[in-house]
Amino acid sequence: MRSAPPRRDSVGRRAGLTIVGAPSAPAVPAFAAPAAPALDEATIARHTVAAREFYAARRRRHKHLPADLFGEPTWDILLDLYVAGRENRRVPTTSACIGAHVPPTTALRWLRILEARGLVEREDDGRDGRRTFVHLSPAGLAAMDATLALMCQRMEDIADKILTPTAED
Repeated sequence: MRSAPPRRDSVGRRAGLTIVGAPSAPAVPAFAAPAAPALDEATIARHTVAAREFYAARRRRHKHLPADLFGEPTWDILLDLYVAGRENRRVPTTSACIGAHVPPTTALRWLRILEARGLVEREDDGRDGRRTFVHLSPAGLAAMDATLALMCQRMEDIADKILTPTAED
């Protein structure tokens, strides 16, 4: 009598396996974003433009400085998922990994961490059992909106300081 094949998780690994000798990750509670007020379309559009620019700026930086000096795949993933979510686009897990600009195993590890923290969610593709999609959770979306609002405000403050002549000029 044959036993059932081992159960696999959403990225195709055998479920329940632990790598012997590997340090276990400390249990971290899921991220709880503060309740976010409903945003108007203009604010959402502004945040989306900012997220797209932050992502692009990280790529432009690599034209002048070695890419291996910088690494923030979680931020790249969050920005990518934010823009996709605001544009009502579904992001396959493989695309999120590519957008992180790190090896796929590294990106998958960060996606699992983001999922464990409650910032992203995965969903199976109903038509193709080999594919899963990833998107920001409601808490992840609220956290990104709050972060982008703060960053946009700071950029406006900086622009005012740069563009406003002072008495010393």
